[in-house]
Amino acid sequence: MRPVLTLLSFFFFSIGASGQPMFKSADDVTVGAARLEAYKSMLQEGSVGIVANHTSMVGEIHLVDYLLDHDVVVRRVFAPEHGFRGEADAGEKVESGKDAQTGLPIVSLYGSNKKPTAEDLTGIETLIFDIQDVGARFYTYISTMTYVMEACAENKVALIVLDRPNPNGFYVDGPMLKPGFESFVGLLPIPVVHGMTVGELATMINEEGWLSGGVKCDLTVVSCENYTHNDIYVLPVKPSPNLPTMNSILLYPSLCFFEGTTFSVGRGTDTPFEVFGHPNMSVGSHMFVPKPNEGAKQPKHEGVPCLGWDLSEIGGKRVQEKQMIILDWLVNAYRDFPQKDKFFLENGFFDKLAGSDLLRKQIISGMSAEEIRASWQPELSAFRAKRKQYLLYP
Repeated sequence: MRPVLTLLSFFFFSIGASGQPMFKSADDVTVGAARLEAYKSMLQEGSVGIVANHTSMVGEIHLVDYLLDHDVVVRRVFAPEHGFRGEADAGEKVESGKDAQTGLPIVSLYGSNKKPTAEDLTGIETLIFDIQDVGARFYTYISTMTYVMEACAENKVALIVLDRPNPNGFYVDGPMLKPGFESFVGLLPIPVVHGMTVGELATMINEEGWLSGGVKCDLTVVSCENYTHNDIYVLPVKPSPNLPTMNSILLYPSLCFFEGTTFSVGRGTDTPFEVFGHPNMSVGSHMFVPKPNEGAKQPKHEGVPCLGWDLSEIGGKRVQEKQMIILDWLVNAYRDFPQKDKFFLENGFFDKLAGSDLLRKQIISGMSAEEIRASWQPELSAFRAKRKQYLLYP
């Protein structure tokens, strides 16, 4: 089991003005996976597959072990980015193989194929998807889910999504993905922060006809209990190696844009996605040196001191209070960076993260964070109206 993200270290966040989202621990919420009575009758003996990783826990027990203990015969496991045990780097190829603990075959969905093949689904009548998401469009677990839905639809396999709360589900914000900019860090026409659980999003994908070829999946969502969109769910397990704290999870939608720039977001430090900086900055109050570690074998600016900002104390609290992406950090970093022609990476990754080339052009043109945010509002209003009909939680 991965290290626990405790509520105690973020208790000060929960003391806020009326109307602010409040933290809720895993002990307060019943996740879909724990509601076995709601889905066991749909599982045919020997014909079940599971899309899972290290976050697929029922209390202290992994879902695979939990189902095996309840006489469900699991045929194979499908693993997303970071692998079944959650130990691979971001972007690192995940190999298929066999799980050492259960002996079950593992099919990688982050290697040669990101979508299950017909052969992968042979003998499977029901596939279960149970992975903890963090609510950002570029977090790849929802892209995996989309491809899984397509494969199930094309191969007449029923899909059960065991829902889990979205720790960033208390707001909707960011630029929309535009046609022509689809990638594995952005497949769907949704904003960066969509404010939906994977179960809600799966229903939206299905009903809006967003699966390739207009196919529709035989979908069942097993909802959570005692969760609302005014809750900030404190994850009991870190969702990936570089999101080890609730603060990093809250900051991720704001800071991930820096991944498409020459700036470091602290991969290779003890505070990934809680700091940002660069060796050539002359402003900032925090110095850090990226070094290889778990989940960052070759971090950006490895071994070179970076000057920038430490958000580990106040960043998550600001997201909680503002209920929005904090765009000022990105806009100000570009403004203060001395080599503006080298700020954005030449590989176009920033545009993939942003969902179009517009945000990059707006920053280069000198638009303020407030002006950029205003340009998002018409599409965000339309998305919120569409999103509302698919919400399972108040």
